[in-house]
Amino acid sequence: MKKYIFLIILMGFTAMGLAQNSISGVIKNENNEVLSNVEVLVSDAAIQTKSNENGLFELKNLPIGKITLIFKKENFEIKSEEIAIGKQEQKIMVVVLEEEAHHIDEILVSSIFNKTQNENVVKIDHINLKNIQNEGAINLSDAIATNPGVNVVSTGVSIGKPVIRGLSGNRVLTYTQGIRLENQQFGEEHGLGLNANGQESVEIIKGPASLLYGSDAMGGVLFFNPEKYAANNQTEFSVNQVVNSNTQGSNSSVTLKTSEDKFKFLVQNNYTTHADYQTPNGETVVNTRFIEKDFKVGTSYATSRYVADFRYNYNDLNLGLPEEDIEDARFRTPLYPSQKIENHLLSFNQKVFFKNSKLEATAGYVFNNRKELEAADEVALFMKLKTFNYNVRYYLPDFGKFETIIGFQGMNQENRNFGEERLIPNAKISDIGFFGTSQYKMEKSLLQFGVRYDFRIVNIHEFGEIGTEGSFQKLDKNFESINASVGFKTEITEKITSRINIATGFRAPNLSELSSNGVHEGSNRYEIGNPNLKNEQNFQVDLNVDYNAEHFDFFANGFYNSINNYIFIAPNGNTIDDNFVYDYLQNNAALFGGETGIHLHLHEIDWLHMTSSYEMVIGKLDNKMNLPLIPANQWKNNFRANFNVSKNIKNSFVFLQANYTFNQNNVSEFETKTGNYLLLSSGIGTDIELKKSNFNVYLTATNLLNKEYIAHLSRLKADGIYNMGRNIVLGVNFKL
Repeated sequence: MKKYIFLIILMGFTAMGLAQNSISGVIKNENNEVLSNVEVLVSDAAIQTKSNENGLFELKNLPIGKITLIFKKENFEIKSEEIAIGKQEQKIMVVVLEEEAHHIDEILVSSIFNKTQNENVVKIDHINLKNIQNEGAINLSDAIATNPGVNVVSTGVSIGKPVIRGLSGNRVLTYTQGIRLENQQFGEEHGLGLNANGQESVEIIKGPASLLYGSDAMGGVLFFNPEKYAANNQTEFSVNQVVNSNTQGSNSSVTLKTSEDKFKFLVQNNYTTHADYQTPNGETVVNTRFIEKDFKVGTSYATSRYVADFRYNYNDLNLGLPEEDIEDARFRTPLYPSQKIENHLLSFNQKVFFKNSKLEATAGYVFNNRKELEAADEVALFMKLKTFNYNVRYYLPDFGKFETIIGFQGMNQENRNFGEERLIPNAKISDIGFFGTSQYKMEKSLLQFGVRYDFRIVNIHEFGEIGTEGSFQKLDKNFESINASVGFKTEITEKITSRINIATGFRAPNLSELSSNGVHEGSNRYEIGNPNLKNEQNFQVDLNVDYNAEHFDFFANGFYNSINNYIFIAPNGNTIDDNFVYDYLQNNAALFGGETGIHLHLHEIDWLHMTSSYEMVIGKLDNKMNLPLIPANQWKNNFRANFNVSKNIKNSFVFLQANYTFNQNNVSEFETKTGNYLLLSSGIGTDIELKKSNFNVYLTATNLLNKEYIAHLSRLKADGIYNMGRNIVLGVNFKL
């Protein structure tokens, strides 16, 4: 795999010219007053600046061809402008921003054409992680679960695995730094593997996205956007500190950014530590503690024809695994059993701009080093997973009203074992996919369609005496799939927009499903794989309706997801060494449901926002049995007041959340029912501006009433262990 790291670092297109293309202008409001500190970004490049005290801005070294400029400022509508710029061309423009706060229309990096939501056929949810950090989530998965239709399978506070509309694990694909994250995500006791610091936002695609991302994207995609570089010719230094009362936890982050016209650089160091969490009745859940070290560095280079962005992330996570009869020793250092996980992520993204087209290539290398330790000198599992990703797209010149993209992407992966036990075998996986997609733009409608072909090779190495525990038979299998999607968006009226999307997706069986042969300690069961498993293939229909008025928004999303050859695990009635034996089986399945919600923003009290959403999902096998790990229906409510106290105390807020979770009685044969509960959270915060620096401070309380509850997707539910009790979170962010 060393050759892949070498390729990432050295792979590059020759920069084609150094022409000084530029755009300058002035930004005003509707009253013709100039606006300062407006963020101005180029969506296709790591280029950004801010307007000065006179509302003036300038961007240099811009890519030639068609680019999209984004203008962002607090309490104003986000505005996008598509502009064509030629070689050595300088343009001047006047930009007018409308005063409004709740119609957020970000550029969606995860969408095929990198459009704003208003210009996108597929409904994609965008979450600004900086904004929701003050709501008190301890891990990244909990933060994402604030979105309707998203939940989390948890093991205490250290392990969280996102669930999108009832699907998780290998059915939900995670992208970070523009590359596919591979970290043995098949295991339900394996967390997301990312630190929230350094993540600017996340985009959530609900439903099959195999057209863009290939295998494993049949349930959806989590696309994390890394933190942006500083504005041109600016240097930023920030220190962030968060403390938690319940876990006596601490999250510290230090970031340095500096940018010139062509070169940009950032470096960030993060350290997180939490002791065991306490339940509402005051009991300590021993060995739910964890320590996380995280380091990020990035650099970018841009000219008028070439943009390159290199990023590296090192993450070291040491977390305890709660079990019965663990002696409560030490304080923060995880006890045994524990997991020790190291992740190295390298990514290199490049764009070459031609007169009317663009070529983009991304290469990535992920090294996952996972250990599960029973004692200091007893390494039960030790797996090294090395993955090389690549993704190439060519954006063809527009043909009339058609925009078209063709491309290919693939992955080479190797898993090796070094521990005393083997959960999955030594194996190699190679796949490649080719795709093409087009978008046709009409006056008030958009039509998008595409097709993709994928081919995967799986080579499993033989190990041990066949028929005994821990042995693996040699297996060479090929999987292929053809998938397509079509979507249509139209403006029914000025205020009502509807979308309908029909798409297919697929997932090749993972190594655990194909070849498991032993006790899975994380699940306390003996698992037997099935080498005859076929591709999972799904067909999903999504319908979305949005109503957007000046002071009131409403949305309704409905979906039906039919999955052929759905892979699941079920007990066969036998036991081996006092462990129940589970087999991997296949049957057809269907999931259906949706989300609906409102956003109220009254003119008379425009500082007050109220959002409310309801979500549900039902999952059934063909034999009418319920699918496992289906989240309970939820009703999420948020009341938030935003205001400015003075000239130097701005963006102040107060919020109250009331989230009601209904009974979950639709359970699989080896699950138990879960009762309903109501959780309240509240918080307050503000920005304090000084002459050359500013502070952000917030105080939040989660589970405000100290409610005793057990979430249906908690893996500690089987032991009757409550979720975390009341937690007070204090956060301070200092920027210079």
